[in-house]
Amino acid sequence: MCRIRPLFKNISVLLICLFLVSCGGSGGTEQATPSGNKEVSNNETGEKYIKPEFKDVVFDKENAVSDGEVYIDNTHVSEGYVAVSAVSEARLKFQVIKEDTYNYDLDNDGSVNVFPLQSGDGLYSFRVMENVTENRYAEILAADSEVVLDDEFQPYLRQNVYVNYQQDSDCVKLADQFSNESANEIEVVEKVYDYVCENIIYDNDKASSVDTGYIPYPDETLSSGKGICFDYASLTAAMLRSQGIPTKVIFGYVSPNNLYHAWNMFYTKAQGWTTVEFKVNEKDWTRIDLTFSANGADSTFIGDGSNYTDVYVY
Repeated sequence: MCRIRPLFKNISVLLICLFLVSCGGSGGTEQATPSGNKEVSNNETGEKYIKPEFKDVVFDKENAVSDGEVYIDNTHVSEGYVAVSAVSEARLKFQVIKEDTYNYDLDNDGSVNVFPLQSGDGLYSFRVMENVTENRYAEILAADSEVVLDDEFQPYLRQNVYVNYQQDSDCVKLADQFSNESANEIEVVEKVYDYVCENIIYDNDKASSVDTGYIPYPDETLSSGKGICFDYASLTAAMLRSQGIPTKVIFGYVSPNNLYHAWNMFYTKAQGWTTVEFKVNEKDWTRIDLTFSANGADSTFIGDGSNYTDVYVY
């Protein structure tokens, strides 16, 4: 079992392991509790985890902004996402612009891609860009939306291009089992953490050869039993989000070696988590790093929380 003692009281908890390698590839104020709860089956203690309804994504092609080949569906922005479909012979990019600009690869075969609105309420600009020569892209369709989220958790409770799952995904079915055995959300997170920590090994070969723009698939990570940091973070987010636990995938840098890395943060209203021996702050975002938790621990990289620098959030 992967066990980490409580390390901090009022800062994010950092869970660290032995695999300190570059991974490659592409909060915390008091917040409201996610709503829409329903009961699930009892666990052995007779207590019940109150599990929210599964939050799916929808592509509304008829009401999307379109030029006939590219569709930007901004009809669900209050739920924390925008969905895009495009057909082109050229490479495509999609931009989500608010205070920050997020650039994504966009499928050009008509597949629906879902992107999070992680910058909170406000005016967003969406741009589909087509490759014209070498690394240059030109805008082919744009749309603006004034976004007012139903609540701040919305982007972190649904699938997107980097956390790709559906209600019938294997990782969701496994997470469902964990929920049915749990008395509360803390136990769900504990079971997901323990499972990923004990069953997914770090893929050094993949880390050394992964291409820019790599996209993880949680079910593939689950079935193969291995992955890089992005795979760990995506699988963990898929399992927790599917059970109504808001979870972020974060890219950034970890000192002292300035590693570019991916990890998670989850939200809980509970007052503590002692079963797996690290503390969850009441009504706060708490950092969990399952890549660094798997297969052991190295306190050299724990520090005081300042050694993690967030860059992108999905």
